[in-house]
Amino acid sequence: MKMKLTCAAAALCCLSSAAFAADVGGVEVTGYSRGGGVYNYNKDQQVKGGLTLGGDLQKYRLGNEGDTGVEVNIAKTFDVEGVKYKLDYMPTKWNSGNVGTEQAFVEMTGLNFAPEAKIWVGQRRLRIQDVHIVDHFLMDYGVNQGSGFTDLSVGGMKLGVALQTGDTFDAKMAAGTSANKLNIDLSEINTNPGGKVRVLLTSVSTSGLKSSGGSGFTISHNQSDFGVKGLTNSLFLQTSSGYANINGRFGDIAKTATSDPYGKKVNRIADSINWQSGPFGGQAIVGHQTTKSDDPAKNYTITDTSLGGRISYAVSKNFKWLVEAGTTARKFSDSQKSQSLNKVTIAPTLALGEEFWSRPELRFYVTKANWNQAAADANADVTSGFGANGRTSQTLAGVQYEVWW
Repeated sequence: MKMKLTCAAAALCCLSSAAFAADVGGVEVTGYSRGGGVYNYNKDQQVKGGLTLGGDLQKYRLGNEGDTGVEVNIAKTFDVEGVKYKLDYMPTKWNSGNVGTEQAFVEMTGLNFAPEAKIWVGQRRLRIQDVHIVDHFLMDYGVNQGSGFTDLSVGGMKLGVALQTGDTFDAKMAAGTSANKLNIDLSEINTNPGGKVRVLLTSVSTSGLKSSGGSGFTISHNQSDFGVKGLTNSLFLQTSSGYANINGRFGDIAKTATSDPYGKKVNRIADSINWQSGPFGGQAIVGHQTTKSDDPAKNYTITDTSLGGRISYAVSKNFKWLVEAGTTARKFSDSQKSQSLNKVTIAPTLALGEEFWSRPELRFYVTKANWNQAAADANADVTSGFGANGRTSQTLAGVQYEVWW
């Protein structure tokens, strides 16, 4: 039996401070962390990175994280004659990597010509909307250096614009390459009772890379009024090309001595529901995505599908059952064999509240997953692949905390 443990002291510290966002001397401290011990009963290595075929919506995360870490956001806001400006810094530490800078920016708001707009410069993490159970933001500006604004009122809508470079505080683009990205974000578009549309446009220009430029388009519809309390639905229609990631970020622009990436053409439709009815809550997703590389040597289309959900049932205020199940598949337009992976997790959980979104949670879980031979062959790396040693199934048991504050 092998065991991987994170620092118990860090976990207890996060859990004890999770009920509030600390405000010390006007400095606001918020953050997120997850970690815990994983016990592998298959008598070989723990899968690194989690069990997934590799699609954006295919990693059902409960009892399957594959990574641990912490991120802490430190912010201070000043008010000068009605104009507010904020200094914001977020260091992060994940797995065995170094401490990195997720965001560091200055923001101003309350200017007389646009009092509601928030104008920022630096490296800002602008995540718009995610599906938590697969740990993926379907709409996301990314974390590159740049400038922009959010929340500008235009004709009953909100407008956000960001112009970013391919550089970050921690990594510069390779010499001889460059990239710029423009995001235009229209939100709060009322379409029907309880329904709102959001549109995100992305345009990328590049030089020195295999492909050139790229663009992206996302339209999402969020519905909150079904006549059923606590039920919401989110529908996403998305397309992208080149070095524009389908969620609004940059695609792979990291040219190195051994890698010179091509752009991609990606299309996606996804739908997610959330609900909370008394002690019964949950989230579910269905997704279909196609990907085709610009690389002429990869003249085929990958089709990824995903269907699954997580159910939460509170037995009491501080104890609930979590059950998560997902089925995923990856198919190819050429002669490559189709891959499939199925996963189910059961987790008795300690929590501060009955709701699905109540955090912190301390989970005791058992995960069972199986996959076909094609998936095993494609993920057979002896140090990280879940198909190593001819495996076609995996049982995991462990303890995990997840906290945000």
